[in-house]
Amino acid sequence: MRGAPIADMRRGVKRLDNGARYRQTWGMTDTTIPASQCTTMEEVRAGVDDTDRRIVALLAERFAYMRAASRIKPTRDAVRDEPRKRAVIDAAIAEAENHEIPADFVARMWEDMVETSIAYEMRHWDARRGG
Repeated sequence: MRGAPIADMRRGVKRLDNGARYRQTWGMTDTTIPASQCTTMEEVRAGVDDTDRRIVALLAERFAYMRAASRIKPTRDAVRDEPRKRAVIDAAIAEAENHEIPADFVARMWEDMVETSIAYEMRHWDARRGG
C-alpha cells in the first residue's frame, strides 16, 4: 500500500488502478464517496452500508480489548470501574459535540455499550478462572 494515505492504510484500504478503493478487510470494491458529494440515494446507501461495516469492525476491535482486560485484571471486582465508565461516556459525549451529532443519542448508546462490555468482560474473566 505504498503511497496510500495513512488514514486509508489504517482502514486496510488500497487504491486500484481504476481509482476505486478496495477494502481488504471485507474483500469488496468500495465505491462510496463522501456524504457531501452524494447525489443519489444509491450513493447514500452505499456510504451507510460501508460505514455500518466499519462500525462493526471497530466494535469487534473494542471487544478484543475487553477480552484483554479480562486477562489482565487481577480480581473480578476490578472489572466494574464506575469512574472509568463515567470518563468513557463523558469523552464520547464530548466527541459527539465536537462532531455536531446528537450527544444524547451517543450518551445512551455508550451507556449500553459500556454495560454490555462490562458483562462481556466478566463472562471472559469467569471463563479464564473457572468462575
